[in-house]
Amino acid sequence: MQTRTLGTNGPQTSALGLGCMGMSALYGDSDRSESIATIHAALDAGITLLDTGDFYGMGHNELLINEALRTAPAAAREKAQTSVKFGALRTIEGGFTGYDGRPNAVKNFAAYSLQRLGTDHIDIYRIARIDPDVPIEETVGAIAELVEAGHVRHIGLSEVGAESLRRAAAVAPISDLQIEYSLVSRGIEDAILPTARELGIGITAYGVLSRGLISGHFSRDRKLAANDFRGMSPRFQGENLSRNLDLVDALRKIAEQKGVSVAQTAIAWVLSRGEDIVPLVGARRRDRLTEALGALDISLDAGELAAIEQAIPVDAAAGERYPTDQMAHLDSER
Repeated sequence: MQTRTLGTNGPQTSALGLGCMGMSALYGDSDRSESIATIHAALDAGITLLDTGDFYGMGHNELLINEALRTAPAAAREKAQTSVKFGALRTIEGGFTGYDGRPNAVKNFAAYSLQRLGTDHIDIYRIARIDPDVPIEETVGAIAELVEAGHVRHIGLSEVGAESLRRAAAVAPISDLQIEYSLVSRGIEDAILPTARELGIGITAYGVLSRGLISGHFSRDRKLAANDFRGMSPRFQGENLSRNLDLVDALRKIAEQKGVSVAQTAIAWVLSRGEDIVPLVGARRRDRLTEALGALDISLDAGELAAIEQAIPVDAAAGERYPTDQMAHLDSER
């Protein structure tokens, strides 16, 4: 497994991380045994970074990771690194009602995560979205206290803009910024990515396949389950979906010429953006994981990169990446 280092102050991780959210929530029903088998397969392949959130399935995802790690070989378990997001407030019905970044809340969330994960430390800890009522300095300061106490190894951030990145980094060392980055979501390239690089902060890129939209496996006639949040995502709606899948068709031609899959091409493109970027792949099944791992063996030359970006130009995607109410929570979009 290739490795990369998250920023100047962060840990060395596998070049690909495994995003575990879909094993518990938001993409319809999942198979628990297959999810655990997929985590085991990822660890066996050398993936060390497991990304989760304490609100994924209201703690279900952390408990799932706990079970997977407990039943994995000791050597793999010892190398595993947990990246945890916190702060999202949920209703019993599964709705989101905001974010809580108060220092006492940060430590409360961490206490519950440590218990569910069955560990004495979290490798990277980050608030999922900035709490608009709490200065980012206070939230980061609370995580820094958890680092000092040995409960957290590194401080991360999620979906913050360049200004907030600077303010946070002035308080304590930041290992990485977790943010959406893909062929159809390139907004970080203007200001956020240059700022992160100036500050020595790595990027863990989620949504590298845009929630399956550019995986090559999503069809125009696919029916989404009622509990699949993509049914409310603008990019999966009506004419937007058709236009976006036209982009995928163009990418497919390039992938076929190279003898690789569409998903592998899209992941390889993100990998090519810099050694400071670690893509997170949201595989819920072993076959999808195997496909994603194949991206590590793909080298894209200048001509192929140009062809890919001609097939999917900047800002070519139709529709926002989240519904309007959720876009409002993104400091990175301000």
